[in-house]
Amino acid sequence: MSILPRMKPRSDDYTVLVVDDERAITELLEEALSVEPYRLLSAGSAEEALDLLEKHHIDVVVSDEMMPGMTGTEFLSIVRKKFPHTIRMILTGHASLEMAIKAINEGEIYRFFRKPCNVFDLAITIRQALQQKALMEEASRLLQVAKRQKKTLEALEERYPGITKVKKGATGEIVLDDERLPMTYSVLIEQIRSVLKGS
Repeated sequence: MSILPRMKPRSDDYTVLVVDDERAITELLEEALSVEPYRLLSAGSAEEALDLLEKHHIDVVVSDEMMPGMTGTEFLSIVRKKFPHTIRMILTGHASLEMAIKAINEGEIYRFFRKPCNVFDLAITIRQALQQKALMEEASRLLQVAKRQKKTLEALEERYPGITKVKKGATGEIVLDDERLPMTYSVLIEQIRSVLKGS
């Protein structure tokens, strides 16, 4: 049973990738994070992780720093360039200020953890990162909706000058100027639908 409050399930669950050359570490993290409402993948090397990133949409990567072949910092730097929307975190048992600065500058990491890390803190941090990602995605979606609405209003105004201007009466009610808008409500709706279909 998880001691963490559960996130609201999503139809488009997120995917988290854990990268560590020590199988015992990935197994420990897999077990600890298995109660979380996202898909969990693991890789034993940076090369294997990059292959998974090419094949799957990964939302968060948690990588060890000291791995043979390619360090976590080098790996996360590649992830930042190739998969910029993937949130990057690093685990290390050999933390130094120089290494932390390099990881932040090259990999633009979201969070830096020292081994052995508190799995509870890691789970909370991943959860917060996913919630932030969801907010950013929703903000981006709403921005696109606003742009489409603006374009539609501009098209309506061009076709029917003054249609987007709102006149209000003394008590705040909307007043239609029949001279400027000589059409019935049903005709107006049909005209708006026509513009929307064309946009």
